[in-house]
Amino acid sequence: MMQTDQRILLVGNPSERINRLLCVFEFLGEQVELVGFDKLELHTAKTRFRSIVLPTETQSKELIQSLASALPWQPFLLLGEQLDIKMSNILGCVEEPLNYPQLTEMLHFCQVFGQVKRPEVPTSANQTKLFRSLVGRSQGVANVRHLINQVASSEATVLILGQSGTGKEVVARNIHYISDRSSGPFIPVNCGAIPAELLESELFGHEKGSFTGAISARKGRFELAEKGTLFLDEIGDMPLQMQVKLLRVLQEKVFERVGGTKSISTDVRVVAATHRDLESMIEAGDFREDLYYRLNVFPIEMPALCERKEDIPLLLQELISRVYNEGRGRVRFTQRAIESLKEHAWSGNVRELSNLVERLTILYPGGLVDVNDLPLKYRHIDVPEYCVEISEEQQERDAFASLFSDEEPIDIPETRFPSELPPEGVNLKDLLAELEIDMIRQALDKQDNVVARAAEMLGIRRTTLVEKMRKYGLGKD
Repeated sequence: MMQTDQRILLVGNPSERINRLLCVFEFLGEQVELVGFDKLELHTAKTRFRSIVLPTETQSKELIQSLASALPWQPFLLLGEQLDIKMSNILGCVEEPLNYPQLTEMLHFCQVFGQVKRPEVPTSANQTKLFRSLVGRSQGVANVRHLINQVASSEATVLILGQSGTGKEVVARNIHYISDRSSGPFIPVNCGAIPAELLESELFGHEKGSFTGAISARKGRFELAEKGTLFLDEIGDMPLQMQVKLLRVLQEKVFERVGGTKSISTDVRVVAATHRDLESMIEAGDFREDLYYRLNVFPIEMPALCERKEDIPLLLQELISRVYNEGRGRVRFTQRAIESLKEHAWSGNVRELSNLVERLTILYPGGLVDVNDLPLKYRHIDVPEYCVEISEEQQERDAFASLFSDEEPIDIPETRFPSELPPEGVNLKDLLAELEIDMIRQALDKQDNVVARAAEMLGIRRTTLVEKMRKYGLGKD
C-alpha cells in the first residue's frame, strides 16, 4: 500500500552544493533526507514523498525521464541545468543561486500536485469499508473524501453543507468511523424534527420532576455521545434560545440537565449539517453569528446529484445491491434508461434516486427497466416502444371477452348502449369501436389532452392509445 511522506528526498552525494541546499530547506522548516541514487528505488517502492530533488549534472536526461515515468504520482524537482523534459510530474528546476521566493513557489507546486494526484492516499480497513457508502468517481465526491481524510483525525468541529438528500449524514458517519473516536458512540439528532420545547431536554437531559411527565432522571444526547461524535442534523432549524445554550457547551465543554444545578463536563466531537443558507439567516436575525463561526471551523460541501451525474451508474449499482441484500428483490436498467436518468434534474438528490430504485424493484421484480418503464418525469429520451403485434381479430376477441370477465363492469350510458340484445341484433364491431372512442374521449378530456396520462387512466400503453386514436381518426382537440 502506498504511503505518503511529507519529507523531501534530495538525491546525491554529500558536497558543498548539496549541503547548502539542505541547510536552506531546513531553514524553511522542511524535513529533508539525503539519499544516494542506488538507494532511491528502496525508498520509493512503497512511499510517495513531498518531492524528490534530482541534480541534473549527475543523472542523464534518459534516466530522469525513466524514473519520472515509473513514479507518475511522485512530484520531482530538478537542480542545476534546465533540461528539455516535458513530463507532468517534473514540476520545475531549482535555479542557483538559491532564493526564497523561487523555492517556496516550487514547494507549493509540489503540494498542489500531491492534492490533485490523490489515488494513493492511504486508507485503513474502516475507510475502505465506509467510503463505499460515499459512492462516486466525480471530482466533487473525490474532494469530499479528501476533506474527510484531512479532518477526521483532528478534534475540529465540522459543518456539512448541501441540499436535502445529498448524503450529509453519510459524511458525518465517515468522519466518525475513521477518527480516533471510532470506538465511541455516534449519536445523530435531527434538530428540525424535535419540538422546540423538548429540544433542550433531548440534548442535555433532565432531572426527575423538572417538568410535568419527568418521572425519572434521563441522560441527554450529549451524555450519550460521551467520548464519541454528536451529529446535529438540520442545525439551521434550531430555535435561537437553544443556539445560545449550544454555543456555551461548545465554548466551555460543560452543561446542566434541565431542572439540575450540577455542571456536567462533556468530551464530545460535534459535527453539524444543514441545507439552509446560514449566512442569509444571520442577516435575517434567525441564526447567531457567533455560533456560526464556532460551527464553521471546517466546512464540507456535499455536491448535488445534478452536479455529479457521471456517478449515477455507480449509485444505481450500489442502491440495487442494498435492496437485494435486504431481501427485497433485484432490478436492472438498460443503458438507455441510465442515460435518461442522467438527464433528470434530481431535486431530491440521492434520496430521490434511492426511492426510485425501490419503486421499480416492486414494479419489475427481477426485470430489466427501459426508458418507457420509468415514471413519466424520468423519461428524457424519446424511445419507440416495442409492442407485440396482435391481429385485429384477436383484439376484438379480447375486447369481447373483457365484457364478460369478473372485473368491475364499465359504466356505459344506457341511452347509447342497449342493456340487452335487441331482437334485430347489433353490429358488435361498431358497438365496441363506439365504446372505445367514447372512453378515449372521456380520458383525454379528464387529463387535459395529455396522451400519456390518458393512457395511464385507461390502463393501456401510450403507444397503444396513439394507435387507437390514429385508427379512429381522433386528435387531441
